Amino acid sequence: MHRIGYLVTEGFQLLTLGTQTVFEYANRVSGADFYTLGLFSASGGLVSSSLGFAVATQQLSSAVATDSWIVAGINNPLLTAEDPAITTFLRYEASKARRIVGLCTGGFVLAQAGLLDGRRVTTHWAYTRQLQANYPGVQVEQDRIFVVDGPIWTSAGMTAGFDLALGIVEQDLGAEVARSVAHKLVMHQRRAGGQSQHSEMLELAPKSDRIQNALSYARQHLHKALSVEELAEVAHLSPRQFSRVFSAETGQSPAKAIEQLRLEAARLMIEQSRHSLDVIARESGFRDRRHLREVFIRGFGIPPQAVRRMARNG
Repeated sequence: MHRIGYLVTEGFQLLTLGTQTVFEYANRVSGADFYTLGLFSASGGLVSSSLGFAVATQQLSSAVATDSWIVAGINNPLLTAEDPAITTFLRYEASKARRIVGLCTGGFVLAQAGLLDGRRVTTHWAYTRQLQANYPGVQVEQDRIFVVDGPIWTSAGMTAGFDLALGIVEQDLGAEVARSVAHKLVMHQRRAGGQSQHSEMLELAPKSDRIQNALSYARQHLHKALSVEELAEVAHLSPRQFSRVFSAETGQSPAKAIEQLRLEAARLMIEQSRHSLDVIARESGFRDRRHLREVFIRGFGIPPQAVRRMARNG
């Protein structure tokens, strides 16, 4: 049996508790009650969530031996007041528990307790710089879904907590159980810890269905040359109209946007597959692996091999 304690403070981000479903379904898939969950706060009793309604918690002092502690974040970590009872508790548990986890901005609470000094961590992208500024002894990796450094696990914001929870399940119960849980939760992909917090499709965010359809078509046919004429035909516009409307809605030229989509597709394959760089270059629409490497370094500042190493070590 593996005990998991969730630690919440006033105004905790409610989505944090959604990650408990990952452990619930891990029990169902494995056919045993491997995980038991508890909800705690410094003083116990009712604690208000970010939406205003309260949840019942147990007092930290009542906690029995716990294998993993998961600290919830709040919407604005700059309002996180240091609680001596929590920092003292986490320092003590860090020497006993198998892992200490900071979900989203929960990493700020771990930093207050001194648990992140000298470690690689991440947090919600909106607060990575603030975390680094407040705690210069911490190595903040600004564009990671989650980071594991020894017994300390930290995640990016919001839904990244589900990826971290699946990572815990994989470490505890194996990859097959984690895959089955992801499938049952209708998670279309399991994101590796080293994956970027950003999505090019989300960044482009076109306003019209025509441009959205053209981008969806492009993403499904990245192995092709994808000329402006071909995309314009999908959008039912002339090439000239398409280029003008595309740039107005996305802020990028079609050629630049397609290159970014190719880069994102290549990065995902590098992180999540064992395909060779030759295969990845071909599937994502680059001329060859040399062309892929050139564009990759220009876009991300590091070569593809470095991203693959980080994903495997993440």
